[in-house]
Amino acid sequence: MTRQLFVIVFLMVSLFASAQGAGVQCEDTCNHIHGLDMSHYQGEVFWETLGNNSHQSYVYFKATEGKMTIDATYKKNMDYARKYGLKVGSYHYYHANIDQEVQLRHFMSQCRPGDQDLIPMIDVEEKPSRMSTNAFCDSLHKFLLLVERAYKQKPLVYTGTYFYNTYLLGKLDDYKLMIAQYSENEPRLKDERDYVIWQYTGKGRINGVNTYIDKSRLVGRHTLRELWYRH
Repeated sequence: MTRQLFVIVFLMVSLFASAQGAGVQCEDTCNHIHGLDMSHYQGEVFWETLGNNSHQSYVYFKATEGKMTIDATYKKNMDYARKYGLKVGSYHYYHANIDQEVQLRHFMSQCRPGDQDLIPMIDVEEKPSRMSTNAFCDSLHKFLLLVERAYKQKPLVYTGTYFYNTYLLGKLDDYKLMIAQYSENEPRLKDERDYVIWQYTGKGRINGVNTYIDKSRLVGRHTLRELWYRH
């Protein structure tokens, strides 16, 4: 009976320790500058809990996509994030087969300069199957130039390691990058390009959000000041 009790207690302690370990996040154990990427996929966010109990410094919120989609949680979450002291920025999910000026006007309808702490970000994840790589890059460059002229600063470009190495290699030398790679190892781009932010997981957890969340951190000696919106 005593031996059985010992085994039960041992198993309970082991499970508790495992649960505690699963709750430890990267930002709890390092000194990097950490941030989030959020959209309506996170559902209702309990900002008092998140704002008062996290090690996050910045959040990029999805504002728009293509020519019509507006993220329903964008404005509300922007207001709350700033209230709790996080630096905020906005991003547009780019579609290369939609007129660039139409997408710019759509983005500008939501991403107002006065609301921004960080430079705009353009999310580049898809290339139309019937569009050549050269045509795709030409389309993207046209859009990035339009964004730069409208906001008077170059946008940050978000993409994944594979997508960059396959389609964008050597094409974005004038732009700061956020690179997504969900692994324990930092991304390495084939052209040895430097990047400012590494999005290291799409399955992060944080108090105040009941779903998975994208987490990122600044790399090397980069600082958040490099991404500040110049008003």
